[in-house]
Amino acid sequence: MSFRLSASLAGLLLLAGCASAPHQATRPVPAVAPPVAPVVAVTAADDNLNAVVWSQTAIEHDLIFQQTYHDAQSRLLAALKDRHWDALPKDDRIAPIKGLRPAVVLDIDETVLDNSPYQARLIRSGGEFNEADWAAWCKEQKAHALPGAVAFTRFAARHGIAVIYVSNRAKDLDKVTLANLRLDGLPVSGPDAFLGLGTFVRGCEQIGSQKSCRRQLISRHYRVLMQFGDQIGDFVTVLANNAAGRERAMAPYMAWIGSRWFVLPNPTYGAWEPSLFNNDWTAPRDERRRQKIEALRYQ
Repeated sequence: MSFRLSASLAGLLLLAGCASAPHQATRPVPAVAPPVAPVVAVTAADDNLNAVVWSQTAIEHDLIFQQTYHDAQSRLLAALKDRHWDALPKDDRIAPIKGLRPAVVLDIDETVLDNSPYQARLIRSGGEFNEADWAAWCKEQKAHALPGAVAFTRFAARHGIAVIYVSNRAKDLDKVTLANLRLDGLPVSGPDAFLGLGTFVRGCEQIGSQKSCRRQLISRHYRVLMQFGDQIGDFVTVLANNAAGRERAMAPYMAWIGSRWFVLPNPTYGAWEPSLFNNDWTAPRDERRRQKIEALRYQ
């Protein structure tokens, strides 16, 4: 997870009366047009409903995770044998890879741990993300491992590959986060396995929730075979969080998708959402929602 958590899904609008019956030649044509079914109002608190319900109940969600981790595992040993293989973007590779220990780098939230119960609570309460409630959820240590994550990370660890978690959970949540990972059977080599938001990296200035400094820290000690995340900021620095800036950040690395970089689905929150309302979280909730609806395509 990167950027900011929120309880909204971009552009979800529930419309009534959109279904149409199959054409019948004998069906009489009405003299006047039938009334247009009214738009069903969906409160802002419900914007995230379908996304969270899908994440929690749809077998398709679990199959995507299983498929992604299984595919990555099938490619991992070949990447390990290729001494020139590296999955860090060029700007984050500080030290030469020769002689460095191999590692895989994974985001935590919605990549290896499922926080959909926290999102469900927001829907039920009608609230939005806030740091205090999020920290309280993390301290419960109730997030479950996502499908395929345990098998993949254990496979990596068995083959001498370090498993490093780079998360935008605050650094002071390290103990509860590591405990949660262990409870779910995910390998944890020690406190350094978790690089949370606020990790100090000498000679690198942290900008917001960007992970570049932490990737650079990893690059001093490891050759990274693969990266996993649910946001493009988990892989590369996004200088401008808008449609053009996001495409520009990814353009040099599109060939890495599915081989070095593995992107997992997260329809519930992410940097994609504020990119639709000029990254202005101070805007009223209804205004943010209006701009998301305007981003919808109708053809």
